[in-house]
Amino acid sequence: MAKKQKISEFIGIGRRKRAVSAVRIRKGKGNIDINGKKFEEYFPLSFQREVILSPLVKFELNGKYDLIIRAKGGGIEAQVIATRLGIARALVLENEDFRGTLKELGYLTRDPRKKERKKYGLAGARKSFQFSKR
Repeated sequence: MAKKQKISEFIGIGRRKRAVSAVRIRKGKGNIDINGKKFEEYFPLSFQREVILSPLVKFELNGKYDLIIRAKGGGIEAQVIATRLGIARALVLENEDFRGTLKELGYLTRDPRKKERKKYGLAGARKSFQFSKR
């Protein structure tokens, strides 16, 4: 009977606005799967792919890890930033030496800005209804 090999993987979760991205990295050939689609198909713009892979490129690890990404909520740009944060956090779990460089580049900083709630008596968060003097 064949023995099962334990695959070591590291999980990082990134958030931005309403977007949440869970990233699992493991040693591999550089395959990237995001929500069951290919990386180029889900993020068609090249600068979005560059932003996501920037933590890996910084340490010349591009192509050495397989990434399994689950992103949901928010817009596409918020998912990009959330995924980058998830990759950076997973890399720090894998190797603690990366923390200083990633923190210096701002890849470990979560953007705290959220959508402001609508207030009663107003049309939106700050916008008021049209005022008519007469």
